[in-house]
Amino acid sequence: MIEVSDIRIPLGKGGSEEALTAAARRDAARTLGLREADLARIELYRVSVDARKKADVHFTASVRIELAGNAPERRVLGALSARDARRVRALDPVVPSWPRSFAPAARLPPVVVGAGCAGLFAALALAEAGLEPLLIERGDDAARRTSAVERFNATGELDVESNIQFGLGGAGTFSDGKLTTGTKNPAHRLILETLAAAGAPREILWEAKPHVGSDILPDVVTHIVARIRERGGEVRFRCRLTDIERDATGAVSAIRVQSGAAAEERIACRGLVLACGHSARDVFSLLKRRGIELARKTFAMGARIEHRQADVDRAQYGSAAGHPSLGAAPYKLVAHLDGGRSLFTFCMCPGGEVVAAASEPGGAVTNGASLHARAGENANAALLVNVNPADLPGDDVLAGVELQRACERRAFELGGGAYKAPAQLVGDFLAGRPSNGAGGVAPTYPRGVAWGSIEDALPGYIVNTMRQGIPQLAHRLRAFEAADAVLTGVESRSSSPISVVRDRSCVSVSTPGLYPCGEGAGYAGGIMSAATDGIRVATAIMQG
Repeated sequence: MIEVSDIRIPLGKGGSEEALTAAARRDAARTLGLREADLARIELYRVSVDARKKADVHFTASVRIELAGNAPERRVLGALSARDARRVRALDPVVPSWPRSFAPAARLPPVVVGAGCAGLFAALALAEAGLEPLLIERGDDAARRTSAVERFNATGELDVESNIQFGLGGAGTFSDGKLTTGTKNPAHRLILETLAAAGAPREILWEAKPHVGSDILPDVVTHIVARIRERGGEVRFRCRLTDIERDATGAVSAIRVQSGAAAEERIACRGLVLACGHSARDVFSLLKRRGIELARKTFAMGARIEHRQADVDRAQYGSAAGHPSLGAAPYKLVAHLDGGRSLFTFCMCPGGEVVAAASEPGGAVTNGASLHARAGENANAALLVNVNPADLPGDDVLAGVELQRACERRAFELGGGAYKAPAQLVGDFLAGRPSNGAGGVAPTYPRGVAWGSIEDALPGYIVNTMRQGIPQLAHRLRAFEAADAVLTGVESRSSSPISVVRDRSCVSVSTPGLYPCGEGAGYAGGIMSAATDGIRVATAIMQG
């Protein structure tokens, strides 16, 4: 196929896959000096919004084309620069040829702990290879988990095993389902194809900033579980890891699990994928007790910031804001400050809402989510500051966990209990005074907010960095420091504060047979990187 880049498509000719493809076909034929009839097949490869000039917002597309049999491919390519067009491989779905290093009957099936993105894709890869993995998840399947979240939002009744953090799909299921990544990996196309085949919208295959939506993801991950089972894997919900046993050599020999009120069960295993997620604090404590090597790592904390989505749209798209082909505008911002601190946005949810993300009693935690349509009144994002290992007291490897927990409990107190969250207007926060009510932005946190000050729930260096950085972020996104924008706290679960140390073959440096994986182990930072790490670890097991 031939890839043709930098195709300009006016907003009025975009919006749907069919409209974008038709517009791109005409432009690509002109670029190649051919008739449209000479293009036997055309596929969208990447489509992005170019809003660098607010008076000229448009789509920019790259397409991949297969020429008709009589079209002169060599002559066409020879007349163009590599920037305009190049020859590439076809975009057929990626089907990996997994190595089969052992037969399931000859060795214990691998066990995967955690059904977030890392664990799901590790188990899927192992199942596709015929290794019949066992996947255990402490939380519920998608339907029961959704009911638990809705019940918590309505009543404050927290299920500590099934909530925004725990259950099928992990924390990503109820956090918009953004599939952007800052790295390139051959597995990315496989992941996107797998999600699309499981029911995700087809546009994730070509959008520059793809997302699925928290209303669609539960069905997608349910279909992936069905695929694992079809391929011989076993999946258990409400099954929590309680212990890891090691033999005389220090290698994993078995795990112990608890399923509801049933007696603790011992499961022998030789390959254990630990994809527990960044909020499995009991697992971190277990690893520490068992002498499995852990290390402190940099993580981030702060608050959720909400603006009117219409204001963000105008700041990003100018007079084109509101065009039906554009949808809600995203943003991604960072300010590097004196002294080495940075303030940055993360997990930005256009047209979304702030969600109640507690997983422990007596702690208030925020996160963000969007439905696929992104049609909500507000935009929200995590507004975060890095916490470095040197910022933590003492030498306890779990000091970061304790800092997170202390901030969450203080936020719970400031919210007045019942999992309400403290909230403050940005104008008041910058001026150092408490707030007594909302302005033009209505907070969306479902358990309700208590107006006042959020700064007592966060370390001083985070508060100071936020105060210094918000005006700098406003230089890049007008109205970011709007006085009536809302800060809701605390955002403490954006990443894991520890890493489970592993070597280049993905094996724990202290425990043979243990494969730390994904965000909770410190090796991912989002859906795509977590899924990629799951495939990486599964491949290491097959090759080992």
